[in-house]
Amino acid sequence: MTNETKAKGCEGCALFFQGASNCSGCPETIAVRTILGVAGRNTVIVNATSCLEIFSSQYPNTSWGVNYIHGAFENTAAIAGGVSLALEKQGREANVIAIAGDGGTLDIGLQALSGMLERGEKVCYICLDNEAYMNTGVQRSSATPFGASTTTSPSGSVKPGNLTMKKSIVDIVAAHHIPYIATATVGHVDDLKAKVAKALKKENQPSFIHVLNPCPLGWRFDSWRTVEMARLAVDTGMWILFESEKGKMKITKEVVERKPVEEYLKAQGRFSHLFKPENNHIIKKIQEHMDSEWERTNKMCSE
Repeated sequence: MTNETKAKGCEGCALFFQGASNCSGCPETIAVRTILGVAGRNTVIVNATSCLEIFSSQYPNTSWGVNYIHGAFENTAAIAGGVSLALEKQGREANVIAIAGDGGTLDIGLQALSGMLERGEKVCYICLDNEAYMNTGVQRSSATPFGASTTTSPSGSVKPGNLTMKKSIVDIVAAHHIPYIATATVGHVDDLKAKVAKALKKENQPSFIHVLNPCPLGWRFDSWRTVEMARLAVDTGMWILFESEKGKMKITKEVVERKPVEEYLKAQGRFSHLFKPENNHIIKKIQEHMDSEWERTNKMCSE
């Protein structure tokens, strides 16, 4: 397939080529092609060590049709900020996008991210969140949901999986008072496109988009269900789609009647242990927490 043929069907496909060695059903190719379809060719991607980096840039091959820099786990935001300042110094314009996973954003890269946001550097930072360190063996991260079983928070007779609630990275980012913050999923690509377009507006940078990326391998579901799992997260309230523009927050997809979180949990092997009688209270606690988050988010949107 020529680049011309690819471009006719999908601009993002023309900028992120076929042949990447990702797992079947991987959501990250959906996310990246969607992002690049909006950003276009005049883009610099700075990508942290991650699943995405591994399967897209194994030397001498690459899946990237735009300028691409591989940064370490901890300094992606710092590199992207430097690229943005260098382009500005040279009088050149380009979309500078930093992409990292939840480990490279909420954990290892949090300090560099905070510095980049605080300095107001013109970078669109996108976290592709699959809720664990999938690249190195499905270890727990601070984005791992309460009750999920990972290789470092296994379920057993002593502990029913991960014992901490998912870190709210958007609240941490919001404390930096940047112009644009949003959440998104690979199951709602039109919503993601609209948010990337807003995030890339020059007056809105720095910007931050938190994208839920269901991982068939780590979450343990059939690979054909990736998009379905992302949509189910929203329909059950486990993931709330919203955006904040200059401090004004609004929900971008209203869910009139949320499904019980149990429907989301039972669809994934990482939560299968919660359906033992002795762990039913964990499901109740998750439901109560998500109900509380919905109330909190709705209240912020009405202020």
